[in-house]
Parts: sequence; C-alpha cells; structure tokens
Amino acid sequence: MAFATNQDFFSFVDNHRVFLLNCLPKEHESMMEEASRNATSQFQDTITSSQVLRAIESVIQDIVSSLSRNEPPFFTLNNRSSWGNIEFNESVGLQMISHCTTKKVRSDCPKSAQRFALILKILSMIYKLVQSNMYATKRDIYYTNVQLFGSQHIVDTIIDDISCLLKIPRRSLHILSTSKGCIAGDLCYTEDGTKVNCAGNAMSVLVPSNIQGITNMTSNAKFILIVEKDATFQRLLSDDFCNKVSPCIMITGKGVPDLNTRLLVRKLWDTFHIPIFTLVDADPYVNGHNPFVWTGLVGPKERKLSGKTFFLMLLLYYSNCTHNCQYRICT
Repeated sequence: MAFATNQDFFSFVDNHRVFLLNCLPKEHESMMEEASRNATSQFQDTITSSQVLRAIESVIQDIVSSLSRNEPPFFTLNNRSSWGNIEFNESVGLQMISHCTTKKVRSDCPKSAQRFALILKILSMIYKLVQSNMYATKRDIYYTNVQLFGSQHIVDTIIDDISCLLKIPRRSLHILSTSKGCIAGDLCYTEDGTKVNCAGNAMSVLVPSNIQGITNMTSNAKFILIVEKDATFQRLLSDDFCNKVSPCIMITGKGVPDLNTRLLVRKLWDTFHIPIFTLVDADPYVNGHNPFVWTGLVGPKERKLSGKTFFLMLLLYYSNCTHNCQYRICT
C-alpha cells in the first residue's frame, strides 16, 4: 500500500482545522480555551468519594423508610431506551428532557424482584470500592459471582442503571471498563506516573482504562485518523502509515468503539483541536464510527449526567467506497 502526501494535503488539513473551530458555537470558546490551558480539565471528577457514599446511603435510607411503612421498596429509573426522552441543546449536546418518562424496578414484582436484588448487590460492591479507594472493572464484578449475575450484559446494564439512579458518571463509581481500542502515532502522555510514547512503540498502544488519569499530553500531529476495523489499522501500521503521513495520530476501536476509546478521542480534541477523520465502510447504518458521530443512546449516563458536551467535534467522514465528503457534528 503506497502513500503520497504533498504540501497541498497538509494545507487542506490546516484549513479544515480552522473551519472546524469556526463551526463551533460561540458558547464553547471559553471552554476550549480552558481545555487548552489544562488538558485534563474536562475529565477531572467533580464528584468526591464522600458524595458518592452519601448518594448510596440516601438510596438505602429510602428503602429502609419504605420497609418501616410496610411498603415494598422500588427504584425509579429514567427511561433511556426512548429517543422521545432526548433533546439536542447547542450549548450542551444531547441530553435527557426535564420531564422524561420513567420505569420502576419493584421488589414485590416477580418480573423485577431479581433485578432489584442485583442492583442492591452491586450498590454494595460500589460502596466498598469507593470507601476503600479501590477500582474494579465490570468484568471483575461479573466474576465475583458468575452464577448470581448470569451474564456480563446483565452486570453492564445494572451498572448503567445505578449510574443514572445516583446521577453520577460511572468513572466516579470506581468502576472501569476494559479497553479494547489501540492508538499509534505522534502522541506522548503520562499514565500513573509512567511516560508513554506512542510514536516510539513499534506496535500500537492499548487505550488506557482510566482516561481521566492521563496527563501531560503532547503531540505535533496535524490530524487524527479513526480506523473502524482492526485489520485495516494493523495493515496501515505495517505499511508505516504514521511515519509516511506524518505527523498524525491513528486510533481504532476494533469495530464498535468502547467508552474509553470514545473518551480518548474527545480528550484529544479538547487538548489539540485538530481535525478528526474516519476510515470506514460505505454503509452508514452499521459501520463502527457511528457511536462517535451519533451517541444518542450510547453511554447515556456519561453524556447526560455530565452537563457538558460529551462528543463535540466535527468529523470529516469519507467513505472508502464513495467519492463524497460529508461534514457531520459528533455530539
């Protein structure tokens, strides 16, 4: 596979960057300036451990109060599966409407009693994690009692429910997800006191599990390339794409990107404000870049609870099977 670039290519990239910045609403200018001064400002937890503990204690207190009145306790959750509960706000992005429909998880209903018990079980585990300042992955939680939970999917959905119930982002609950994405190219950062140089690594670097713990990000990259398929990503690596089309950053989510990969892309945009391109198949309905572009029902607790635009960026979406370029806002 051959690559050829000239000055016109990078002139286009520079002009496109100016275009992207000009397209952002004026309300975001101060936020962007702040992100430039402090690369971690968008990802610092504003919720303390004591606040998380108090939120869990409040939920338990409500259950105890219901039992003291001889009433069956229940959880009330926002219905996140309906697009009717979501609206777009230019200054925030996609968010839940103020009076959204809800659903109840009752302790006295045979259909939901087990789910009620599992929510309590995981709430207890989260309380211990936060109290001891320890972290666990969703996979760790599942393997503590495989027979009880039944499947990893059940654990994942319950953690999402708890996040929305407490109105606290998952990362503040001391629960991490295992990253599957990879990154390569002109990027250096510090993770847990260790310097990571993506350009100096012959292979790609796994996306960190704790994105908010990344500091001291530096790069001279002109653009970021998101590659949908891992096979294509590895082929580009083997053909030395990052050096031949230098400087750039290349990322893959290995199909549908996980939350950490999406968080990293957002952090790169907030830090460097450089164009982000995607290399995907032509089918707009199933290709893996869609979670980057349209995140209406993807990661709802992270986006709608933060009060900030979760994925605010412009992607130049070029399908490798068509000849048309489309500008899309990623919110």
